Amino acid sequence: MSPAPRPLRIGNASGFYGDRFDAMREMLTGGDLDVLTGDYLAELTMLILGRDRLKDPGAGYARTFLRQLEECLGLAQERGVRIVANAGGLNPAGLADAVRQLADRLGLDVRVAHVEGDNLTAAHPGSLAAHAYLGGFGIAACLREGADVVVTGRVTDAALVTGPAAAHFGWAPDDHDRLAGAVVAGHVLECGAQATGGNYAFFQDFRESGGDLRRPGFPLAELHEDGTCVITKHPGTGGFVDVGTVTAQLLYETGGSRYAGPDVTARLDSVLLTQDGPDRVRIDGVRGEAPPSTLKVGVNRLGGFRNEVAFVLTGLDIEAKAGLVREQLTDALAKSPPAEVRWDLVRTDRPDAPSEETASALLRLVVRDPSQEAVGRALSGAAVELALASYPGFHVLAPPGKGSPYGVFEDVYVPHGVVDHVAVLHDGRRIPVPPAHDTVVLDEVPEPPLPQPLAHGPTKRAPLGLVAGARSGDKGGNANVGVWVRSDDAWRWLAHELTVERFRQLIPESGPLKVTRHVLPNLRALNFVVEGILGEGVAAQHRFDPQAKALGEWLRSRHLDIPEILL
Repeated sequence: MSPAPRPLRIGNASGFYGDRFDAMREMLTGGDLDVLTGDYLAELTMLILGRDRLKDPGAGYARTFLRQLEECLGLAQERGVRIVANAGGLNPAGLADAVRQLADRLGLDVRVAHVEGDNLTAAHPGSLAAHAYLGGFGIAACLREGADVVVTGRVTDAALVTGPAAAHFGWAPDDHDRLAGAVVAGHVLECGAQATGGNYAFFQDFRESGGDLRRPGFPLAELHEDGTCVITKHPGTGGFVDVGTVTAQLLYETGGSRYAGPDVTARLDSVLLTQDGPDRVRIDGVRGEAPPSTLKVGVNRLGGFRNEVAFVLTGLDIEAKAGLVREQLTDALAKSPPAEVRWDLVRTDRPDAPSEETASALLRLVVRDPSQEAVGRALSGAAVELALASYPGFHVLAPPGKGSPYGVFEDVYVPHGVVDHVAVLHDGRRIPVPPAHDTVVLDEVPEPPLPQPLAHGPTKRAPLGLVAGARSGDKGGNANVGVWVRSDDAWRWLAHELTVERFRQLIPESGPLKVTRHVLPNLRALNFVVEGILGEGVAAQHRFDPQAKALGEWLRSRHLDIPEILL
């Protein structure tokens, strides 16, 4: 029997376009790696790149990636590390050419390949960018043919890991369990330092124990041929990796038990996490199913123009002051009111406050309209003219501008065969990547049995966050809030206490919306999906926190009756 292939060490150096610039160098110099990935794309990023390309047809990719390679391409080649990144955005061929030019200028012999076929903009009239989420087998084809650098357009974030893993281990499309393990590893890695203590609910525990969170290291996965892995980080880097940080990232921007993608559907309810030593978490038990019969397509459109102004209301009569300025602006805009007008009064003021800032509330006005004029000069003129003619203490945080364009996002689904998934090699050869041949319609997973309720006992009114962690995020117009606990007793309480009805009570915004609860016992976690809370997506800036990044922290701050034994 031949020995199993050695583990594949895959690191991450970017969780978004604008992440820590030095992370690529830190990951290449901090320890051994086989592959270094970078995730540069998000729904909002695709819109930004689309607007860039309107001005310059040669643009459309993450220019930061090129600047990082200028410092690190030679270092990667010297250390034998392959680089795989989705920095190609809307123009992967253009980025691949730019990397080749950079390599020539640096005197490096680097084989650069790219993946294309995700661009479906022509099939969606009126869209600025419409791109299918491709899987990892195009990346795998490039690596199998000897590519040193692979750049892609819109692939799933996890494809940056499934592709190198499939190439290294020789996995086939029907190796569902192995691919699912790689998807889970990829999902943990994709957001960089979020897996190593960044944005972590229980960060205070780590700091109080003497840990350093000022500059968390970036994560890496030691991936094995059977699809199991260990999540860790380079020695000596900041932050930490434990079951909690990995649980939090697993719940980020996911939904139910099935995490569907173009390569495989990973069963999140099968994931088992084990602390495997300091800064090491083992992931095993992951089961996979065939992917769905369709691919997700992210469609970005320009929705119109928006503007906003925040009025500062100080001291007494806050409600009356807000009422006056609302009436005045409504009258001033009556001749040509914007299509959408939204007022929000944020009561940040305190009585008998020790500073003017803490004595003040904010009245936020947001307007939207297809016409820039309707939200620009008309609004700014009306607001400025009130400077000496409105409530006492009138001032604003900043004067309104001329109005800026905003985007809207929707996801649609198309058959796999609609996409021409192609690996374009360094020598110009084009290798077609066949669509998934084994697909299924994904039915709802039956809810697992709940644990026995915690025995009744004395309770105390306290914030949920004293017991539970949370992480939240956006998917189009929906938000998810993953909530987890760290002990079996806490799980016995949470699983019965935090129902959909209780969630609605704690997050009143969700009251009129569809809320779905998913139960993940292996993670001692509940995942809530709130449909429509983000309107038409992050680019539309529908609410104060347009990506729902802090929705989970708001939930943790809400008070309810908690068993004293858990506190």
